[in-house]
Amino acid sequence: KAVPKLQDSRTLRKIQLLDDHIAIAFAGLTADARILINRARTECQSHRLTLEDEASVEHITRYIGGVQQKYTQSGGVRPFGLSTLITGFSPEGKPQLFHTDPSGTYSQWKANATGRNSKSVREWLEKHYEDFSGDEAIK
Repeated sequence: KAVPKLQDSRTLRKIQLLDDHIAIAFAGLTADARILINRARTECQSHRLTLEDEASVEHITRYIGGVQQKYTQSGGVRPFGLSTLITGFSPEGKPQLFHTDPSGTYSQWKANATGRNSKSVREWLEKHYEDFSGDEAIK
């Protein structure tokens, strides 16, 4: 993203950690993302305290999608103006990637992009994507 000349570029953080094994990247309104990220972090902590186990990537994605969907249907509030990419590792150690849109719909992907020019990036990924095993991916 282009940063205004007088703004400190270190203050723009579009990628955040939700838990030790889950990260989120977003495109859209940063103020909305801050609210959603704080709620997701609280859910991660609550899940860990209640079940004594870390939350799965899919569970947190479902939670974020549910919050986005509630704001879409509720009167007196506006929908969240952002889409997210949520990534992390399953309990088996497999990488996972989920995408949510402002309506709360989520889906799992092997590779994806969000934000400005995401369509062209997604087309490039479709042409050049290859499945690798863990050892082949490390160079």
